[in-house]
Amino acid sequence: MGLLLVFLAAACGGDVPAADFSGGDARQGAKVAAAAGGCGCHTEKAGPLLAGGKALPTPFGNFYTTNITNDAKEGIGAWSAAEIERAIRGGTLPDGSVEAPVMPYYRYAGMADDDVRDLIAWLRTIPPSDRQNTPRETWLPAARLAMRLWRIFFTHPVEAPLLAPVGALRGRYLVESVAICGDCHTPRNLVGAPRRAMFLAGATGLPGGASAPNITPDKETGLGDWDEADIVSCLEMGMLPNMDNVQGLMEEVVDGVGGGTGYADADLADLEAIAHFIKGIPAIRHSPGSSE
Repeated sequence: MGLLLVFLAAACGGDVPAADFSGGDARQGAKVAAAAGGCGCHTEKAGPLLAGGKALPTPFGNFYTTNITNDAKEGIGAWSAAEIERAIRGGTLPDGSVEAPVMPYYRYAGMADDDVRDLIAWLRTIPPSDRQNTPRETWLPAARLAMRLWRIFFTHPVEAPLLAPVGALRGRYLVESVAICGDCHTPRNLVGAPRRAMFLAGATGLPGGASAPNITPDKETGLGDWDEADIVSCLEMGMLPNMDNVQGLMEEVVDGVGGGTGYADADLADLEAIAHFIKGIPAIRHSPGSSE
């Protein structure tokens, strides 16, 4: 009976307790958005800002990012601040359905209340677009149930802080819960769940067949020869130590998509905190694709 109660609690849970997420600072929210890569997955290169429609091919089918502009019908304009927060951090939509894990709500679950509040205020400033959302194309039977079960078995409770950490904890917080570097740079298992023991060790199978490099401090396969200034330059300008520049998905999160914001617009102190944290994580010897 006890195990059944735990299962039922998990099935019905996953949301952050109710709080007031209205009244944020949109200017500060723009900085949060920049550190989050501008929420650029929700913008097609030739489409309206944050109006969705970008295809995200996965082994389970094609998913399409959603319209998160202020349009009341097609976007999130009619959602309350609490409903937006639940979607960002809990993966629950206003109709009670669970988002597909291509929306990394389980990573944003650790975003601080004040950052979420400010991010929502920033989202309220985005011009509305009536672009209709594109339905997912998946072979999964009972997809809605599958996504709910995925949340139960492959996410874990996270206690988000009331205020965003500062000082020594800032870098970890940004990497794990705002910039969510692990969403691209950590390999996944067969059901798409992150392999936590391979944190930031590089991954393949990203949208468009892209891969993400190992960004742990391993000297042979990672960033062991980079210093913190090199990492900051990469995040701020897209410039690599060999004077080449980043491409593909990394270019989008640095420069922004469709006139949107990106890492280049984040506070320099935040980029430095990210770089300092990355240089201090355990080195993992792994070339993406070699053991995935």
